[in-house]
Amino acid sequence: MTDTSVETAGSSWITRLGAIAPGLPALLHYRFNTDFRHDLVAGVSVAAVALPVSVAYAQLAGFTPVVGLYASILPLVAYALFGTSRQLMVNPDAATCAMIASAITPLAAGNPEMYTSLAVTLTFLTGLFCILASFLRLGALADFLSKPILVGFLNGIALSILLGQIGKLLGFSIEAGGIIPRLLEFIDKLPQTHPPTLAIGLGSFALLFLSKRFVPRLPAALVALVAAAATVALLHLNEQGVAVLGAVPAGLPELHWPSFPLRHFPSLIADAAGLALVLFSSGMLTARSFAAKNRYEIDVDREFAAFGAANLAAAVSQGFAVTGADSRTAMADASGGRTQVTGLVAAATMAVVLLFLTDPLQYVPIAALGAVLVFASFSLVDLHTLRSIWRIDRREVFLSVLTTLGVVAVGAIDAILVAVALALMRFVKLTARPRDEVLGKVEGLPGLHSVDRHTGATTFPGLVLYRFDSPITFFNAAYFRQRALAVAESAGPGLHWFVIDTIPVSHIDVTGLYALRDLKEMLAERGITLILAGRKTEFINWLHQTGLYQPEYEEHTFPTLRQALKAYQAQIRPLDMPAEAS
Repeated sequence: MTDTSVETAGSSWITRLGAIAPGLPALLHYRFNTDFRHDLVAGVSVAAVALPVSVAYAQLAGFTPVVGLYASILPLVAYALFGTSRQLMVNPDAATCAMIASAITPLAAGNPEMYTSLAVTLTFLTGLFCILASFLRLGALADFLSKPILVGFLNGIALSILLGQIGKLLGFSIEAGGIIPRLLEFIDKLPQTHPPTLAIGLGSFALLFLSKRFVPRLPAALVALVAAAATVALLHLNEQGVAVLGAVPAGLPELHWPSFPLRHFPSLIADAAGLALVLFSSGMLTARSFAAKNRYEIDVDREFAAFGAANLAAAVSQGFAVTGADSRTAMADASGGRTQVTGLVAAATMAVVLLFLTDPLQYVPIAALGAVLVFASFSLVDLHTLRSIWRIDRREVFLSVLTTLGVVAVGAIDAILVAVALALMRFVKLTARPRDEVLGKVEGLPGLHSVDRHTGATTFPGLVLYRFDSPITFFNAAYFRQRALAVAESAGPGLHWFVIDTIPVSHIDVTGLYALRDLKEMLAERGITLILAGRKTEFINWLHQTGLYQPEYEEHTFPTLRQALKAYQAQIRPLDMPAEAS
């Protein structure tokens, strides 16, 4: 075999692997001399942020701190192989952790072993749903959660985290669920505030704000937790009632086969589907933002598979569900990371800590972790976008606020499913009852315009130009026929041609075709000819393909409204008809 043949075979092999694991060709052609020093610095910086945040998010999800490290390492490796973003860091995230806790806490009933089994199973099912969605090319689901729903969801998560963690800053826990019960329990327990714990919590907050303000390049969470742990160790505050993490076991996780009652399985499947949708939508916002910033494209369908692989990796390592982490991705980008090797370096750094450096974690106070989580929740709140939406459409703000209240009141999974159902209902309503209008000539304006939106518009005697702003499908076909007949009826007995502008009609299904046929026959009974204007070639080809073509369609179909209008003028030419619209 010649060298050229070997190179061609090797290139073909890499191409085939790249179809499955898009990150692998980039790793095989990695430019070590030019990129590694940048990726090394960025990877260590990402690990510095990810370590304390992962520990805190493990607490939020209801796990021991080391589980947060388990969920942070292998997913980065999996995403580096299967992802298409150069910057995205896949790690634990506040929203997904809150959703996990909301989903499995009621099922576990206080049993730690069952809690872990349920979480691993939920994460594994979530990964399978993501991979299945990739095979079905459902990457468009990244746009499924509308902006108002996503803003409301993240605002709700932020409020839920705040209410869940504020007690830890004061030295007591809040067990109740829902906004009002939590607030009442918080007020009732205020006299139980533990002053040393409160001091640690406030001091951690101060360090978080000051680090963010004056030394933004340093990982604020790491600075706060190191300072808080050092304070506890030096002053022996753990002996004075300040709650700390305690001993964190070093080493790799022990693999356990999940064990739980099978009656929980249907609930886990539903929760996994909702979690897959939310974590993918949220992660894609981060991935797309940094891809646009760095001027490259990502493949949303392959990203679904990459998120699935990352969550399968998290489940195998006895962790919990992960998604694109905005704070760690921002650190990777700001530190000069150029490729997915940044994620591999971050994973290796955290693995070293997990194996050899877990002892200092025992002094980290719970209050400091609560401060980190509350501080992180502030970044989820987006009132600016909510105000912008208010100026555009106040009904969308209602949907957003409803989602926010739902997250806190009934849990993240149920709230997002209800919000999506409401959004679907609104979408169906808008599509099933779209805007329609009659077009006419406006003096001084070129083209044709809605007579309802232009008071000076004039119509054409004997002719109606009708626009239906939607595809004609099974759920609006009857409405289309009713509206068209009503417009024809209101035009009076002198109507000769009823022209439909088919440019906005991007699709007609079987039900729509029958509605169009019925409309044609009903108008013909009144001596009115139905004309279609726009998409002539597309429409005629479609009729040929379906076997419904008839020669008369050629005569009654025109490429544009202007040509239909010219044809009518040439055929009818009523004396009082205005000149052709220009």
